[in-house]
Parts: sequence; C-alpha cells; structure tokens
Amino acid sequence: MSIKVKRSRAQPITQLLSKSSDVGQLMRLSRLIDHAQRHLRAHLPEEMREHIFVGGFRDGRLTLISGQASWLTWLRYEQPRLITLLHQLPGFESVTGFTLKVRPVRPIESPKRYTRTLSEGAAKTLTECAKDTDDPALKGALERLASHAPLRNGHEQ
Repeated sequence: MSIKVKRSRAQPITQLLSKSSDVGQLMRLSRLIDHAQRHLRAHLPEEMREHIFVGGFRDGRLTLISGQASWLTWLRYEQPRLITLLHQLPGFESVTGFTLKVRPVRPIESPKRYTRTLSEGAAKTLTECAKDTDDPALKGALERLASHAPLRNGHEQ
C-alpha cells in the first residue's frame, strides 16, 4: 500500500471566503437569509414571529417555512406587502415571490447533561493520596477531584 502526497497546500481563509469561492457564496447566502429572517420577523404580527422561518433564497423566490398552514395562508394574502418590505433590503431587490412550505418545526433541545457524583469514600481516598504525593501538579489534580464530592453538613470531606 502506498501513500500519495497531495501537492496542493492549505488555502488561506481570505481566499476561501472570497466572493468567487463556494464557501464565500454560501456564507453570503446565509447572511442574506439571516438578514431577511430578522427583517420579516420585525414586520410580522407578534403572535406569528416565532412560527415563520426563512428557509432559502433561490431564483428570485424566498422560501418561508412554518409548522402550521394557517400562518402560511396569512402570508399568501400579505405577500405583496412583504415583498415590498424585502425590496428595501440590499440583495433582495430581485425577490419576485415566496415559496411557502409547511414543515414541522421542532424546538432545539440541548442534550441532557449527565453528572456523576463522587462518593464520600472516594473523595477521602483521593485526599489521602494527595497528602502522600510529592508532585505538586498531581497533588493539585487529586485535590480538585476530591473537591467534587458533595458537601456534608457544610464541610468538605
């Protein structure tokens, strides 16, 4: 088995983010979509703001996503007014209409944190090991580990 060496070098970040590169175009599009999202939400009724999402911008059409068809029906009636508002934004002068999609929108859930507890006996053993250790770095690490034991009667074990 042979290992072939790539002749190309890593590209500087300025070249990757230039307007001509794929990454640069993707970053520009994501900024445009974020800007459209904020602008639209500022002009939507209060009860709708958290239910409408800008999903993309392609061929002069802005994709709007909601979890309920009723919100999109309202947007269909308000489309001319909202397009006029979007034409005020740089980069959205060419918006001709909306593509409306109903998709279930799930809230972002942070992963559950599993915390481990250190038993009283383990903390005591770590503290004793720290007392018998000459290496200051190891001693500090053992003491920090021992400090993770739950406090009992306001005193550390």
